Amino acid sequence: MNRIPWLGPNDAFPNPLLTSDPDATVPGLFAVSERIYPNQLQSAYQLGLFPWYSDNQPVLWWSPDPRMVLVPTEFKCSDSLKKSLRNFIADNSKAILVDQDFSAVVRACATSKRKDQDSTWITHEIVDAYTALFEAGKAHCIAVTDQDILIGGLYCVCFGKAVFGESMFSKQSDSSKIALAALCAFCAQNGVPIIDCQQETAHLSSLGASPIKRETFLQSLQTSLNQTNIELPWTFTKKILQYWL
Repeated sequence: MNRIPWLGPNDAFPNPLLTSDPDATVPGLFAVSERIYPNQLQSAYQLGLFPWYSDNQPVLWWSPDPRMVLVPTEFKCSDSLKKSLRNFIADNSKAILVDQDFSAVVRACATSKRKDQDSTWITHEIVDAYTALFEAGKAHCIAVTDQDILIGGLYCVCFGKAVFGESMFSKQSDSSKIALAALCAFCAQNGVPIIDCQQETAHLSSLGASPIKRETFLQSLQTSLNQTNIELPWTFTKKILQYWL
């Protein structure tokens, strides 16, 4: 019998810090719901859960073990990326915009073609749910532009000093890496201990991310949640990239 709970609009999530995987045959899957209900995302993130599913599935709520994280100060800025950062800073036609067009960044992430991936997990429901978080000051975006045209970026979620990276995209070489470099510099300057990257990929590993035990992540998360929120609004320019040079 499937022991993974099916949540209604008023049901609480199981706490991954207090319980093991509900179904050992589907490791990391802690709950299922028909849709993303109001305030459900906030509750999920504060327990270390996140939604990841396709259009033809119910909402699947995950807390994988191990968990991929990136310590902001350990972001790997290669010599070639440092050259790209210098060129980017020196080019007056290029800019970094923070929290200025969240929907455009999320749509670009959703439509970005990815290797070995035919579809996106960023459904219309995901866009709506994270836009509501953005309007509440709990989600943020970093846009990389060239002559005011969006060429790269990312979006993330933040509670206290806990930052959760969601997705990024690139339309020009290194543009997503530039956005991530900016986010890591900002997080380092604001005392963020780790950026949650959710699941392990070779690309994230190449940028300095590494897997840690779920229990270690969840314990760190609780500490970060209890720290003072990063001051709103988030404001920085491409000059923040000097942190890596």
